[in-house]
Amino acid sequence: MPAFNAERTLETTLAGIPQEYRAHVLLVDDCSSDGTVALATRLGLRVIVHDTNRGYGANQKTCYDAALAGGADVVVMVHPDNQYDPRLCGVMSQIVQLGVCDMVLGNRIRTRREALDGGMPLWKYVINRVSTLFENFVLGQSIGDFHSGYRAYSRELLERIPFHANSDDFAFDQEMLVQAVAFGFKLGDIPVPVRYGNDASSIGFRRSVVYGFGGLRAIFAYWFATWGWRKDPRFVGIG
Repeated sequence: MPAFNAERTLETTLAGIPQEYRAHVLLVDDCSSDGTVALATRLGLRVIVHDTNRGYGANQKTCYDAALAGGADVVVMVHPDNQYDPRLCGVMSQIVQLGVCDMVLGNRIRTRREALDGGMPLWKYVINRVSTLFENFVLGQSIGDFHSGYRAYSRELLERIPFHANSDDFAFDQEMLVQAVAFGFKLGDIPVPVRYGNDASSIGFRRSVVYGFGGLRAIFAYWFATWGWRKDPRFVGIG
């Protein structure tokens, strides 16, 4: 769980995780100003605390390093804001364990009506649909929601992808997807209900645009690295 000011939703999210997985939950706190760390500790979670706010991508880097060091074969990222249904983390993990996929995303957009009724802003829905269509086409994939933060990774994927070269901000998620394709890993998704409550974390329009351009830059960097035009640390070892 990459956490930042998640005190109000953490316990509810944890309660939704299947019992057999709760003992393995790791929370990395990105210098929250609320009681996230105290609550996580009281709930018995393993907690790592950043002494400064490093950003969403940097939080994930710490999460994955710690999970790999702890011997995890599958790592599932669950946001502690309860936006994604945590009951499905077991299903996502099993798909990876079976070797069907190396990376599984939760698809929040099964239908337009469900997404909008679930609280997804119209502008975010439109941008998601257009950008997901584009990225699927240029990367040769068929993912339903390229911008989902609910993800499961195989150990092999996390060990091979140089994710430490990625952004410390929200563009990290997009870079991971492009890298997974670049390194030849298998991607898939499962449907998850969308939940945009008052406590769910979400970035605004301006940061969404910056995030989107980060994804585009990653795609171009991948192409340039493939064609031998430019070396990029995010794509060292592809091909």
